Amino acid sequence: MPPLSTAAAAAVSSILSPNPPQALTIPLPQTRRSSSSGAAASPRLVLARASASGTTRGGEAGAGAETVFFDGGAHYGDLAANLLLGLTLLWLPLTLAAVSRAFILRYRFTSRRVTVVSGLSGADRTDFPYSSVTSVVVVPRFVGEWGDIIITLRDGTKVDLRSVPRFREVADYCRSMAAAEGSLVVTQ
Repeated sequence: MPPLSTAAAAAVSSILSPNPPQALTIPLPQTRRSSSSGAAASPRLVLARASASGTTRGGEAGAGAETVFFDGGAHYGDLAANLLLGLTLLWLPLTLAAVSRAFILRYRFTSRRVTVVSGLSGADRTDFPYSSVTSVVVVPRFVGEWGDIIITLRDGTKVDLRSVPRFREVADYCRSMAAAEGSLVVTQ
């Protein structure tokens, strides 16, 4: 087998790497600026991630900090009920879907956006701001213990979040944040 090129080796190592980089440094083109203090502007931009406590990497918390309302996966009752019903061969495909939801899917509702992370490595990520949400519909499951949340975006895309615990609270929070952004369509 021929040896891998450096680009291919970097791609393979980035796929196999279990931990993503903590910060991303992006070089920006140099621009000429005249400054009265004589200090040069930094040519790099560092993107910081918000933590669950609402503080950014530097430790400063302020009005621009992103706070997490809900961060979790599918409800454990969905997995238990489907495993129990999976003893029948007829229910087996739905059991496999519940197992994959339990181990692969994560939902995060923050003060700025909704994030859905899926995939074995967590590489499949969908983010959308509350300003793009036009409607939020809930569908209770198993006597209201957990439920599905269907979020419709401005471009007509429907995002289906399955087996969300505390789904009524999460949907109300999503509705209130979208209404604060002025994008929620109220239908009677």
